[in-house]
Amino acid sequence: MNLFSDIRTLVLDKLAEMQAAGGLPEGLDFANVSVEPPRDAAHGDMATNAAMVLARAAGKKPRDIARALAPRLAEDARIMTADVAGPGFINLRLAPPVWQGVARAVLAAGRDFGRSRMGAGQKVNVEFVSANPTGPLHVGHARGAVFGDALAALLEYSGHEVTREYYINDGGAQVDVLARSVYLRYLEAHGQQVAFEEGTYPGDYLVPVGEALKEKVGDAYVGQPEELWLDEVRAFAIERMMEMIRADLALLGVRMNVFFSEKSLYGTGRIEAALKALRRRGLIYEGVLDPPKGRRPEDWEPREQTLFRSTEFGDDVDRPVRKSDGSWTYFAPDIAYHHDKIERGYDQLIDVLGADHAGYVKRMKAAVAALSDGRVPLDIKIVQLVRLFKGGAPFKMSKRAGTFVSLRDVVKQAGADVTRFVMLTRKNDAPLDFDFDKVLEQSRDNPVFYVQYAHARVCSVLRKARAAGIAVDDETLSRAETGRLAHEAELDLARKIAEWPRLVEIAARTHEPHRIAFYLYDLASELHGLWNRGNELPELRFIQEGDTATSQAKIALIRAAAVVISAGLAILGVTPAEEMR
Repeated sequence: MNLFSDIRTLVLDKLAEMQAAGGLPEGLDFANVSVEPPRDAAHGDMATNAAMVLARAAGKKPRDIARALAPRLAEDARIMTADVAGPGFINLRLAPPVWQGVARAVLAAGRDFGRSRMGAGQKVNVEFVSANPTGPLHVGHARGAVFGDALAALLEYSGHEVTREYYINDGGAQVDVLARSVYLRYLEAHGQQVAFEEGTYPGDYLVPVGEALKEKVGDAYVGQPEELWLDEVRAFAIERMMEMIRADLALLGVRMNVFFSEKSLYGTGRIEAALKALRRRGLIYEGVLDPPKGRRPEDWEPREQTLFRSTEFGDDVDRPVRKSDGSWTYFAPDIAYHHDKIERGYDQLIDVLGADHAGYVKRMKAAVAALSDGRVPLDIKIVQLVRLFKGGAPFKMSKRAGTFVSLRDVVKQAGADVTRFVMLTRKNDAPLDFDFDKVLEQSRDNPVFYVQYAHARVCSVLRKARAAGIAVDDETLSRAETGRLAHEAELDLARKIAEWPRLVEIAARTHEPHRIAFYLYDLASELHGLWNRGNELPELRFIQEGDTATSQAKIALIRAAAVVISAGLAILGVTPAEEMR
């Protein structure tokens, strides 16, 4: 059941009738005809822009089309009123039985209510986190992890086949630095005094790695030259750091399907193959870039380099892929990595990157467009910074990790459910304030508590109903006499529940899982409002003493809300609460 989709189908059917009757010309494109909630709820339940978007092609005034369409729509039993408004919008008010039937439809569908087939047959790769394997995940990584995981779940809920992927940056100079830092901890484990020079990783998290290396090799590397131990220590350190990163992700309930090693691209011909594919298209050439204005990027050289014609795909300048000394730039393996994704048959690629990668967007989109001949879209979502607060002031947590606040410390303080929900209460490209006092308080100002409390309240009503001998299993409630729901507050809750399928499709199409969190807060607000009205008006109370049929109708409505809340929280990776402590 998707009421907005159903009413849009009605609009399209009536437009086809108008064409058949000669009121509209044939061949009109209905793709942009929409049915949406009006900006002002006082104007109705839904509004369609049909007359507005068809007027020019039809050679008619929008209001003339709207005046002809509105009475045809009103013929449908679901439509109570169809009013022409403004320059040609049609505001629709649906009949009460439509809203009264929402609860039964939700309970009949169960957790599948709102699931969409819009992504059926589409394979999507969502790459996220992809932190350097040089330390534990920090609070910024936590936001990217939650966003990427929720986006993947949202796409799965809308019918896509999704792969969650982590790109291990184990091919650059930073992993050599990691190996040297671990070697210092290894020497320390042997009782030596060591000094961490600038550029090494001094965090305490490497202490157990150094001790584990000692346990494995004993004193075999003590006093030995770097060329003897570097390769083996590097591999050992990366393996241990990835174990730590996997454990950090597991704390948030994030599990990847694929861990892809950057190192696997080197010495295997895969970088060369990707660039060869671009060279065949005339997109790789030897040249010298003009000096950039302002601060010079690291990959600029005043000498001839191998360049990719990224300007042909909307980038600001062409980008180096090989330096004048023959070594690869950072961009080259990234091209090869995305070439590999395309070769694996994905229909769409999504990269979730940190705020420091914003300048990488155009070149990466250019590369994917070139490698796939424009067939595979790449959406890059930039995740902005997280600012920690406590007591109304910036909060500096323990920095055992060295130079940052770890994901593990945040989850330990706030819990996984709270951390995940709060990380999705802002759009990904907006900075997020994480206030430990607010996220743990039990009030309306805490969206996590507010949504969890709504679900818990429904569970408490179900328990009381069972204790009173009222059958409230979903199968029974799906047959409840919901025509007994007559109060406007009850119908408002049904209206909000009915928005769920439409909201899922919009959020999935725009790759914006924060919309789910916003919607859940609004749905919880409607449910809490109805609950509070029951304190004032006995007829709105969910259990009506001596009237089982009416009680079941009212409970069916709030149980439907709980089903949607549970489904939405599952997308966000949050456990629905059955009772609040």
